[in-house]
Amino acid sequence: MSDVCKLRGYVSSRPFLGERVPQHVQNLVIRDYCGKAGFPYLLSSTEYAMPGCFIILRQLMNELTRGNGIATYSLFMLPKAAYQRLQIYTSIINSGASLHAALEGLSIYTSDDIERVEDLWSVQKIMHLCPQSVIMK
Repeated sequence: MSDVCKLRGYVSSRPFLGERVPQHVQNLVIRDYCGKAGFPYLLSSTEYAMPGCFIILRQLMNELTRGNGIATYSLFMLPKAAYQRLQIYTSIINSGASLHAALEGLSIYTSDDIERVEDLWSVQKIMHLCPQSVIMK
């Protein structure tokens, strides 16, 4: 049995943050992240397209073994509700595994990592309140 942490990819077939990213692009980003970080990359599982569905993510979490992890394409593929994300983070940490967001280059190994990740969610939630840039003539 290898002591090297392996990451299972997790991609989405539905849009998030108003954008749709082709699955093959999501897989390229995850594979690049894993390569640069030195993690063996296990092929991705694709979430169902129904809004708010996280069946595949929960299945991946149930299959995690100690020391391995899940590499999502983006942090913002996770549930919008903070309590649901906290349940995911806690479950992964308690299983001795890790969660990685390839696009943002972030990872969660311990409860100390959660605050940094949730800060990004806070910023994302208020982005629509920021004034749009004005083109000067």
